[in-house]
Amino acid sequence: MYDLIIRNGTIVDGTGAAQHVGDIAITDGVLVQVGGTVRGDAREVIDATGLVITPGFVDVHTHFDGQATFDEVLDPSASHGVTTVVLGSCGLGFAPARPEDHDRLIETMECVEDIPGDVLRAGLPWQWETFPDYLDFLESRRYSMDVATQIGHIAVRTYVMGERGIKNEDATNTDIDEMGRIVREAIDAGALGFSTSRVLAHTTSDGSQVPGTFAGEDELFGIAAAMAGGSYAVFQLAQSGADGQDAEAAIKELDWMRRLSAQFGLPVSFLQLQSMQAPDLWKELLDAAWEARADGAVIVAQVANRPFGMLLGLTNRHPFTARATYAAAKERAGSLDELVAELARPEVKAAILSEDDTVATGGAYDTMGQLPVTLAFMCFPLEDDLDYEPTADKSVAVRAEAAGLSPEEYVYDTMLDAGGKRMFVLPFFNYAKGDHDATYAMLTHPASVPGLGDGGAHLATICDASMPTYQLSHWVKGRTRGPRLSLEAAVKMQTHDTAALYGLAGDRGTLEAGKKADLNVIDLDALRLLQPRVEHDLPAGGARLLQGAEGYRYTIVNGVVTRKDDTDTGARPGRLVRGAR
Repeated sequence: MYDLIIRNGTIVDGTGAAQHVGDIAITDGVLVQVGGTVRGDAREVIDATGLVITPGFVDVHTHFDGQATFDEVLDPSASHGVTTVVLGSCGLGFAPARPEDHDRLIETMECVEDIPGDVLRAGLPWQWETFPDYLDFLESRRYSMDVATQIGHIAVRTYVMGERGIKNEDATNTDIDEMGRIVREAIDAGALGFSTSRVLAHTTSDGSQVPGTFAGEDELFGIAAAMAGGSYAVFQLAQSGADGQDAEAAIKELDWMRRLSAQFGLPVSFLQLQSMQAPDLWKELLDAAWEARADGAVIVAQVANRPFGMLLGLTNRHPFTARATYAAAKERAGSLDELVAELARPEVKAAILSEDDTVATGGAYDTMGQLPVTLAFMCFPLEDDLDYEPTADKSVAVRAEAAGLSPEEYVYDTMLDAGGKRMFVLPFFNYAKGDHDATYAMLTHPASVPGLGDGGAHLATICDASMPTYQLSHWVKGRTRGPRLSLEAAVKMQTHDTAALYGLAGDRGTLEAGKKADLNVIDLDALRLLQPRVEHDLPAGGARLLQGAEGYRYTIVNGVVTRKDDTDTGARPGRLVRGAR
């Protein structure tokens, strides 16, 4: 008697092997048999005829560090077949932390990852100081998926150096030794690795770069030395020059990554996107990362599987937020429908379009909202077909000209479509040449894994945590403008390959007897993304963008059904993963 049998499904096991039809048996949260015909019965039987069975997706780049302390579901990732998430990316995190540093860490997360400070202040319980304490707190909770985390440089540097660390002063040998001790303590307690940010655009509320941005090799190598010899751990970073504005800096970053990895035997993982400023730099960097294996270095890029930018619209950010007539209309409106009706009035529209920005909205709204107008040639309405690979003729610039409108007026009119829920996609990265060809090449490069979903972050501007679904809906079955991925390759990339990077492939990432029963049962023909939407469901009434999906018949974590027919079941079998140990 098994706990669960899934019968007659098309098994795509995550190894890259050819798909085949067969049964799967699960007992005590473990895969007992994969393939063939399972003899016997079970407490629950799922008929998967015509459906695809995959391993659960492993998302290695999220920012759920705060959300995991107050939320059990961990959407948007939970809606997209994800069964394991890795937190603590890009140097960010909330441990270790003394009470006097809580606000600093919250403000840093707010500035870098666009998670409102009010949400974090209301949600974070702060029942920890050290990183092992933080892990113990996460372990006391239950989730819809497994949760693992890295320790971030920003919190470590702040904890050890105080104001000197925050001001990015050079670390002393004593500082480095203490940072190394804390990082090694975290890894011994179960952290999957250490992360840092060297991106100049990652700034705090006063405009200064986050702690660790300019850390010297003595500091980085000192921390790596402390990591070496312990449990398997990853050295992850958001590197300088990643935006393409300083190609020389990006190449220099790869040089020290190569030496660090080879010297200490640590895999190094960096972030890679195609930039507008240097549209072919990604290839040079990924090729160099792969060639570094000849020196004994393991360097793996985390890449996105679609354009990387922002979503804009009436329900989140748009060009007219800081105009007095719009602000007054929003104040009067009791609902979105009422606001749309008010904005559709000719006299209101004329007034808003004639005004300058005069209303204080928090800074980011003003700057980011103007982008659809100033960058109209690379801004596209996100229409009902959810086309993330639009042709140039679909841009705001071209459509506005065809309609005899200014880009500003076209954006105004279009954002009122669909009851005010129409959004625009503005791809800053991975769309320099107006197609997904570079993205395809990055995804299929041997030195990369899919990442950059940023689950839990950029709540008002993106919802890229839906990328696991896009991996199948676009790259396997939907793309028309170039090559696609095979189902087997697309699944392997975000199951086995991502799990292997973080040393987790021993018990997850593939469907094999003896491994964890984390899997998806998918109606591939029906699988599709839904329109992004704004929900006010966070602490302190905080808003966030969510993007659902259809086609996930079942998501199973540790042998328990957590989602059925794209709906959360309320089951919480997910637990803290304490590193590769």
